[in-house]
Amino acid sequence: MSRSVFVDIEAPKLRLHALEAGQGEAVLMVHGWPTSSHLWRNIVDPVAAGGFRALALDLPGFGRSDKPAGDSYSFNYQDRAIEAALDGLGVEKVNLVVHDLGGPVGLYWAHRHPERVSRIALLNTVVYPELSWAARLFLLGVRVPLARDLAASPWGLRQAMRLGVEHKERLTPAVMAGYLDPFKESSARTALLRTASRLHVDGIRSLARWLPSFKGPLHIIYGENDRILPDVAETMARVVAESPHARKTSLPGCGHFLQEDEPEEIARLLLEWLAEPLAPARP
Repeated sequence: MSRSVFVDIEAPKLRLHALEAGQGEAVLMVHGWPTSSHLWRNIVDPVAAGGFRALALDLPGFGRSDKPAGDSYSFNYQDRAIEAALDGLGVEKVNLVVHDLGGPVGLYWAHRHPERVSRIALLNTVVYPELSWAARLFLLGVRVPLARDLAASPWGLRQAMRLGVEHKERLTPAVMAGYLDPFKESSARTALLRTASRLHVDGIRSLARWLPSFKGPLHIIYGENDRILPDVAETMARVVAESPHARKTSLPGCGHFLQEDEPEEIARLLLEWLAEPLAPARP
């Protein structure tokens, strides 16, 4: 069985990192806020063992990737970073798995480069510009002085992770350190706040308009007990209504960070999704 390793990726003006294992079709896993490839650490190897090249990318501003405090972190910025990462890894086409803030970031990239996407899996994430009260409160909090400092502090990040899981005993000190350590420096915390505050709602509108046109296998997997995105069930029901070929699996024992609550089940469901046949190419 392949064991995951960190790889460096040299991108224009940035150094990015990814957790990688296996060979075969590429599966790109995109994390959200305030996590990193660390969130996928228990899923990368099982997916690779299923015959795939599993890649969990640290987006700029997160994990082991560079965190320039003054960069834009806009949708276009993140789009260029994902393109550069895939080019640096020699990957032409991916099966895309997105979570949390990585949903709009990854889907925005996918709608700009649909020829590079075979399948899409949506985990607890944002898809539409009509944000819940919780998402609006979060976006306000990362902009307002004092509140934003608290949100990006070790205490704030620790509370966000605890709020997002059902099995809090799994957030051991070693596991929590994997989430907190990348943000020890003040400049890293500044970059973290910008990753959320600089994504314009127009980018979400554009990806939401595009998603129903995607004809590849579309699988929704979400934890029902999400206290960070409490409207996730309504969001995913809307995706199914607009994309009738989508399959939906809800997990009652999982919170927002379902990769921490049930990693084995998430890996199993992803491998089922990866086994689905692709739609015939259009003439």
